[in-house]
Amino acid sequence: MMTVHIERLRPGDDLRRSLEQWAKRQDLGAAFVLSAVGSLSPAMLRLAGRDTPTVIDGDSELLTLSGTISVQGVHLHLSVADAHGQVTGGHLLAGSIVRTTMELVLGIASGWEIRREVDPLTGYEEMVAENHDELLGARGPD
Repeated sequence: MMTVHIERLRPGDDLRRSLEQWAKRQDLGAAFVLSAVGSLSPAMLRLAGRDTPTVIDGDSELLTLSGTISVQGVHLHLSVADAHGQVTGGHLLAGSIVRTTMELVLGIASGWEIRREVDPLTGYEEMVAENHDELLGARGPD
């Protein structure tokens, strides 16, 4: 079963850290982004295949935010457009600061747990998802 949580972040809030703190406060096993609308200044991203952060200085509009959230960690991708309409996307990093607002609609997956474990094939911490309801033999609606 899924429940929905709606949150507004305010100017000066760190988008990634706010989502991490929310997961810890809620003791979340598994959640995900349904919708996000807002602005950032600056936006901090890690681009594909790069180890160093990319900083989008100045005002930017959030175009997309997607990914998973749990008390074990977050894995979020975003795309932003700068004042010239140039679009950049990658992994959301701490230091992405809300400029005017950030309206978030988040889904919480009851009974699920997302963990991060190092995958020997990739060398990265990857998602491992477990449905505790299935493990307990619980049945959904008929």
